[in-house]
Amino acid sequence: MPIKIIEGLPVRTKLQQEQVYTIEASRAITQDIRPLKILILNLMPLKEKTELQLLRLLGNSPLQIDVEFLHMSTHKSKNTPTSHLQKFYKTHQEVKDEYFDGMIVTGAPVEKFNFEQVGYIDELKEITDWAQTHVFSRFYICWGAQFALNHYYNIEKLMLSEKLFGVFGYQNIKPEHPYVRGFDDIYQVPQSRHTRIDYEALNGIPDLDILTAHPDFGPDIITSKNQRDLFIFGHLEYDRKTLKDEYDRDAKSGLNTAVPLNYYPDDKPSENPKFQWRSHGHLLFNNWLNETYQNTLYDLEQLHNLK
Repeated sequence: MPIKIIEGLPVRTKLQQEQVYTIEASRAITQDIRPLKILILNLMPLKEKTELQLLRLLGNSPLQIDVEFLHMSTHKSKNTPTSHLQKFYKTHQEVKDEYFDGMIVTGAPVEKFNFEQVGYIDELKEITDWAQTHVFSRFYICWGAQFALNHYYNIEKLMLSEKLFGVFGYQNIKPEHPYVRGFDDIYQVPQSRHTRIDYEALNGIPDLDILTAHPDFGPDIITSKNQRDLFIFGHLEYDRKTLKDEYDRDAKSGLNTAVPLNYYPDDKPSENPKFQWRSHGHLLFNNWLNETYQNTLYDLEQLHNLK
């Protein structure tokens, strides 16, 4: 089934080339089905790249999905034209009276700041609290996951001595869990971050299940016991060349960023990067959509009655 998007969204052409099925809103309203409503809070600076990455994964599902994009009204984007935001994005004030089956919160390039130093942190807290009664299932990625764990459980993030940058094998430690159903025992995950969460504090939270982990780099996928909150620190949504783009950008800026590990053949940046995580990216998103579809309420306005 296709994903429903706003008329004219530029990345639709690329999705069609990849045979990812989309349907524009004017056609979708003629169909008598109950689609999943998914809200994407896009905190990344290059919003169109992130749109493509997430829609590519959401579109690989037998479910029809209605997607809306959200941006922060208290932050002015320097890398995405205002016209794009005005045409294809909404603010929290515009959706605060709506209900959604799922919400994805992306990462953001602000991890070196304390949470309270982030200019839009109050608005993000407001959206996160609102989602407790207006969204059935929440999916937080990278810095978004670090923020949510801090906001929900007061788990702090800690600076790493050097950037965790590359593709690493993580262990599937709860293969029976529906979010990692079908995962290999060891699966590859792109990582690109300067921080980690406080693992000791995480282990002290009985409401959380750690689903996958690395012996040196700690957890990657975590979920709440009721499975309504999913957290991932890696980037299974990344394209083949996303880490390359980050490395090339840093090198051009004169930063002493190490070559991403286990990414290029023989760790040589002149080679074409290996795409080692694509299947597990599709699997995780499909598992999340399936669990959301199986468990969400038909009448989303009844979310207020859930605890």
